[in-house]
Amino acid sequence: MMEGNSTAGSFTPAQQFSVADLVVVVVYFSLNVAVGIWSSCRVNRNTVSGYFLAGRDMAWWPIGASLFASSEGSGLFIGLAGTGAAGGIAVTGFEWNATYALLALAWVFVPVYISSGIVTMPEYLQRRFGGERIRMYLSGLSLLLSIFTKISTDLYSGALFVQVCLGWDLYLSTVLMLVVTGLYTIVGGLVAVIYTDALQTLIMVVGAIALAVKAFNEIGGYPNLEEAYLKAVPSKIVPNTTCHLPRADAMHLFRDPVSGDLPWTGMTFGLSVMATWYWCTDQVIVQRSLSAKSLSHAKAGSILASYLKMLPLFVIIMPGMISRVLYPDAVACVDPEECARVCGATVGCSNIAYPKLVVELMPSGLRGLMIAVMMAALMSSLTSIFNSSSTLFTMDIWRKLRPGAGERELLLVGRVVTVVLVALSVVWIPILQSSSGGQLYIYIQAVTSYLAPPVTAVFVLAVFWPRANEQGAFWGLMAGLVLGLARMGLELAYPAPRCGVPDRRPWLLADIHYLHFAMLLCAATGAVVAGGSLLTPPLPPARLKNLTWWTLSRESPQPSVDGTSQGPPDGECPPFWARICGINAVVLMCINIFCYAYFA
Repeated sequence: MMEGNSTAGSFTPAQQFSVADLVVVVVYFSLNVAVGIWSSCRVNRNTVSGYFLAGRDMAWWPIGASLFASSEGSGLFIGLAGTGAAGGIAVTGFEWNATYALLALAWVFVPVYISSGIVTMPEYLQRRFGGERIRMYLSGLSLLLSIFTKISTDLYSGALFVQVCLGWDLYLSTVLMLVVTGLYTIVGGLVAVIYTDALQTLIMVVGAIALAVKAFNEIGGYPNLEEAYLKAVPSKIVPNTTCHLPRADAMHLFRDPVSGDLPWTGMTFGLSVMATWYWCTDQVIVQRSLSAKSLSHAKAGSILASYLKMLPLFVIIMPGMISRVLYPDAVACVDPEECARVCGATVGCSNIAYPKLVVELMPSGLRGLMIAVMMAALMSSLTSIFNSSSTLFTMDIWRKLRPGAGERELLLVGRVVTVVLVALSVVWIPILQSSSGGQLYIYIQAVTSYLAPPVTAVFVLAVFWPRANEQGAFWGLMAGLVLGLARMGLELAYPAPRCGVPDRRPWLLADIHYLHFAMLLCAATGAVVAGGSLLTPPLPPARLKNLTWWTLSRESPQPSVDGTSQGPPDGECPPFWARICGINAVVLMCINIFCYAYFA
C-alpha cells in the first residue's frame, strides 16, 4: 500500500477507510466547530484583552489541557514515536523534563509576568530593560521560529499522517486542515483555542491509550518489549555496518555522555535550557497561563499539564518501538533504495511508525477516531501558534509602527496576520517535503538549540538579577545569535553522514552534541550579559518595581499604560487551594523522580 510516491495518488487504501471512519471524522469536526462557536460567545472577543488573553478568566482545567495540547502537536506524535522506533526510550527525557519547567513557570515566572501587567514576552523585556531594540528583535525571532520549526513541521507531519492513512494528496489534506483551523482562530481568538484544546486533549489521550493497549497486546505485553525490540532488524541491510541493529541501551533513559545519541549530560542540563525557553518564555505557552483567573488556577493548570506529560512514554514512544517490532522492514529500513520505496525518504522511515500502527491495528471507526486525533493534535498546536504569533505581531511590531492604532485596527491586523502565516506555511511545505523527512524531529530540536538558549539566559537574568541592564542584554542576545547561526550554518553545510559513510564533519559538529552546545551557548550569552551590565550604569531601583522576582509587589497590579492588559484579580487566592497546589507539586516531582530512576 505504501509503494506510491507522495505526488501520485497511486496507493488507495480505500478498503481500509470505512463509512464508520468517515462518520466519526465528520462528527468530530462538527463537535469541534460547535465548541469553538460556543466558547467564542461566552467572552467579549472585541476587546484586545478578550481576543488575545481570553478575558483573563480561564479555569485551571482548560489551561492544563491546552498547555499539553499545544506542546503535543502531530509533529510530536510522529516525531516521538519515530525517534522511539529508531533509538529506544531516551527521547522520553524531552517530555519528562517539562515537569520542572512547568512548575518554574507557575511558581516563579507567571507571578513576575502578572505583576508587570504584560500581554507578550518581548513586552516584558521592554518594561524590564527599557529601549525598543530587544523587543523588536525578540518578536522577529519568535515569528521566524514559529514558521520554520513549529508551523511547517506540524503541517508536514499531519499531512504525512493523512497521506499514509487516506491516500489523499499531501497538499489537499494540508490546505483542508489549514482552512478549518484558520477559520476558528480568526473568528474566536484565544478562548476558542483554549476550549477546543481541552476537547482535543481528551480525545488525544483516549485514542492514544486505546492504540497503546492494542499494540502491547500484539507483542504479548510489556515484559516482551525489550527482547522483541532488540531482535527487530530489517531484512535488507547495508553490509559491514551496525546501523540496522537496535541500540543495546534502547531501554535506558540515561546514555553515555560521549558516545550516546542523547547523552545524559545534555538531556539533563542542555535540555533544561531549551525547556526553560519553551515553557517559561515562549509566547505560545505563557499566553495560556496569563489567561488564568488567578494564580492558583495557573498553578493547577501547570500541574495538570505535567501529569499529562508523563503519559507519552507509554502511549507514544513505546508504541513506536512496537511498530518497529511488528513492521521492521518498513519502519527500520536502512538501505537507501528500500527506504525511498517505503516512504520516499532515503535517510530512513522511522517517521511512519505511528501512522503505520494506526492503519494496521485499529478497527474501523476507531481508525477514524485516531485520524481525528492526529488532525486534532495538528489543529491545536497550529491554532495556538497562529493566535500567539498574531498577538506578537500586533502588540509588538504593529503598535510600534502605528502608535495611534485603535482597538478595531489592532484586531483587524491580528486577523490579517493569521491569514499571512497560513499562506507562508503552505509555501514552506514543499521545501520541507524535499528536506530529509527522516530527520524531522531532530531538526526541530537542533534548530531550537541554536536559537533559543540566548533567550533563556536573558530572561533568567532579567527575572533574578536586578543588576542586568539593556546594553548587557542586547549584546548578549546578539553574541548568542552569531554563535547559534554559525553552528546552524555548519550543520546545513555538513549534514550527518548516512549509514556506512565515514564521518568527515568538523570536530565542532562531530564531537559537540547539540544539547551540549545549548548549554555552552546559554553560558556564553549569560557571561556577555553579565559583563555588559557590569561595565555600564545600573537601572534606577524605582524602574524595577514589579519587574523582578525580588521586587514583586504582593498586591494586585495596576492596568498597563494603554488600559488593555489588567492582571488577574489575584491578590489573595484561598490558602486552602494554594496548599493543595503545593502538595500536588511535591507529589508530581516524586512521581517524576521515581520514573526517571526506574527507567534510568
